[in-house]
Amino acid sequence: MLKIKGLSSGYGKSKVLFDINIVVPAKQVTVVVGPNGAGKTTLLNSIGGLATIHSGEIAYMDENIVGIPSYSLAKIGISLVPQTQNTFLNLSVRENLVMAGYLLSKTEREEKMREIFELFPVFKDFVDRKVETLSGGERRMLAIAIGLMRSPKLLLLDEITTDLAPIMAKRVLKKLVELKDKLGVTLLMVEQTARRALEIADKAYLLVSGEIKFEGKGDELLHHPEFTKKYLGVV
Repeated sequence: MLKIKGLSSGYGKSKVLFDINIVVPAKQVTVVVGPNGAGKTTLLNSIGGLATIHSGEIAYMDENIVGIPSYSLAKIGISLVPQTQNTFLNLSVRENLVMAGYLLSKTEREEKMREIFELFPVFKDFVDRKVETLSGGERRMLAIAIGLMRSPKLLLLDEITTDLAPIMAKRVLKKLVELKDKLGVTLLMVEQTARRALEIADKAYLLVSGEIKFEGKGDELLHHPEFTKKYLGVV
């Protein structure tokens, strides 16, 4: 689905990532973990057209997407769910979904919203409530739903469980696995809270100081002695 080769990127002249090589298999969960400041968000921003690419290639379905603006990426099936400012707090759940489906016709948008409510039944009970009244976990679920309104093939998720209570974080991650299985969507997640994310990962990478330090299966990284000693307690 996605292949990143020799990527060095950052913001302006400043480099954050150095010679990154990552493969994201289709219809699987790929998780990138690492300490705060490792460059995880920059990785997603590089894919999403929001960072400066200094060198390297980002191939989505065998097409190099470097230089394609973020609004065009949505049209070809890439959706980014940022860590913050991912919902409109002063609007209702319904209005947020309508905003997310602005590229769709009215008929398509209504059909997609019906699908969203089937995937997230909890929203049926407060579709007209303002987002600012929802819990943190409900807002994260809504952010994911907003990302799905554009029927993406690849969903990029930035720290989706940050600051959530453990039980709610587990619920959000369980929902993501369910979405992967039901919709066949490919997930690329970056997370600082490593343990829970690695438990659902098909493939995992450890990113430290802008460089990839490990590549393997999620459970392999989770039980890697060096990773456990150096990072698991702080990520």
